[in-house]
Amino acid sequence: MHIGVPLETQAGETRVAATPETIKKLIGQGHQVTVQAGAGVAASITDTAYVAVGASIGDAAAAFGAELILKVVAPSDAELALMNSGAVLIGMLNPFSNETIARLNAAGVTAFALEAAPRTSRAQSLDVLSSQANIAGYKAVMLAANHYPRFMPMLMTAAGTVKAARVLILGAGVAGLQAIATAKRLGAVVEASDVRPAVKEQIESLGAKFVDVPFETDEERECAVGVGGYAHPMPASWMERQAKAVHERAKQADIVITTALIPGRKAPTLLHEATVAEMKPGSVVIDLAAIQGGNCPLTELDKVVVKHGVTLVGHGNLPAMVAADASALYARNLLDFLKLVIAPSSAFHLNLEDDIVAACLMCKGGEIVRVNK
Repeated sequence: MHIGVPLETQAGETRVAATPETIKKLIGQGHQVTVQAGAGVAASITDTAYVAVGASIGDAAAAFGAELILKVVAPSDAELALMNSGAVLIGMLNPFSNETIARLNAAGVTAFALEAAPRTSRAQSLDVLSSQANIAGYKAVMLAANHYPRFMPMLMTAAGTVKAARVLILGAGVAGLQAIATAKRLGAVVEASDVRPAVKEQIESLGAKFVDVPFETDEERECAVGVGGYAHPMPASWMERQAKAVHERAKQADIVITTALIPGRKAPTLLHEATVAEMKPGSVVIDLAAIQGGNCPLTELDKVVVKHGVTLVGHGNLPAMVAADASALYARNLLDFLKLVIAPSSAFHLNLEDDIVAACLMCKGGEIVRVNK
């Protein structure tokens, strides 16, 4: 097949959908690969590096004119206009937006959104949400250390002792667990909270203290267990108790990192303005849910603001700040997905009996397959 790798044009997007490592493997399988000039520059990959493994360099029309296009984010209308009807598009295409799916369908492409892959053992190697959240959790702590006006670890010096920073992490999914591990490596005292009781052991295994908010009803327990690795929105009664527990911990914390996301929904509010108002001057909040409305109502998307003496960081695309490694992991995710849709003959093969392929398929042949309620 002819595979195209375009330059990402969305503001702030520095990642690229294929690396020399993955392209070398694709070419070894008999595919032709065209990379748009400059596609990997922001991820520290030169055009020369792509050419060295057998790729050809072309313009946007050449990359988007391929039979199969690998993207990081959904294409713009101008980019869709460059694609041929019947082309296959694979990327992080926002499967929770009916508007985006309709745009892709109108262009006549067959589109796969990898965010929709089931959270199963078999799908782990192509789980783009996990690979990118892992990077976001790491970068969140790096940003916190940069904005925090003190040391992270405890230091004993001739001039006196410096206390270790206290870090509170809300949400212990992939991003939260990586944030815990990174903050501990930097010498911070870490606490973490999550609605799912099953993660308590994981939190404590990384050296953090679990902030426990007991369940009082069967409804609360059922919501906490959730489906596919995600919790359901919690009842108001539990959210109120959690808010009180978070309020007390946040007042003592120097850094708060919030990571709670529910796919396709507005992010839950975990850190209220009243809590921020009582946090210590110079404290830092890193809100990883800013792109979905934020876990704190004071967060402003893609901005760093100071309110009530607290620095709130609302960058919406942290993985793009670690472009080289984020691209490498993402490209491997795509490569593993391609194994499911390319036959041994190197031709595109749509097998809807495969649960991963079926879950990721958004539209095909002018038909919308996924509709969000």
